[in-house]
Amino acid sequence: MLESSKVPALTRAIDILNTIARLGPCSAATIIEELGIPKSTAYLLLGELRKQRFLSLDNQDNYCLWTKLVELAGHAVSRMDLRELARPRLTRLMDECGMLCHLGIIDHDNAYYILKIESPATISVRSHEGKSLSLSRSGIGKCLLAWQPTQTQEAIIAGLSWERATPTTITDPGQLRSELARIRARGWSFDNGEDYPDVRCVAAPVFNASNELTAAISVVGTRLQINEDNRDYLAGKAIACAKDISRLLGWKSPFEQHAS
Repeated sequence: MLESSKVPALTRAIDILNTIARLGPCSAATIIEELGIPKSTAYLLLGELRKQRFLSLDNQDNYCLWTKLVELAGHAVSRMDLRELARPRLTRLMDECGMLCHLGIIDHDNAYYILKIESPATISVRSHEGKSLSLSRSGIGKCLLAWQPTQTQEAIIAGLSWERATPTTITDPGQLRSELARIRARGWSFDNGEDYPDVRCVAAPVFNASNELTAAISVVGTRLQINEDNRDYLAGKAIACAKDISRLLGWKSPFEQHAS
């Protein structure tokens, strides 16, 4: 048997919020029917939730979730340590793939590794947390650049240098723009030995509750470890891991948004 609440008014208020989150905008009558709350109690709670900006009334007198919830969610997310959220998921990805995994972020016109999960595999790729990454030659860098707003993306591209590091390095803005469009279309990026000739990498984006790019993750190996035979499989693993981290930040897929 479930223990009865010692603060029934609080429990009922939370039930009201959960009901509106589940059903969408609701009339008072719907809320009362769904929860079996006495009418007088329901109106007192609804009034207080409106006063505290947890709820608002739309033009059809339906109750909607309101700005206080967004404010509280923003405070919570801003205090989450992205590295610690990602660590167990990246560790699982490393275990599944048997290769080095990274978490990276973009800061203005630079990208950096902020988390490295080393693989015990005998073949390894050297990297370190805090390492600066090319936005045009690395898997994470291209992934982070692909989801930037157009104006930001163009400003970054305008400031890039185009030295050829390897035979597969992207060497002009038009080529990079085409690559970024492909990355967005398929949902992941690939470093085909563009920075270091023997290194390969697949990367996938991480989004927050506002569907804004927050970071990217990658699986990194040598050309012997990542090739045409397993590249798509590894990309699928990276995308699944990135989505898991994104959901922890409040992101929902388009299907989940539609269902809610």
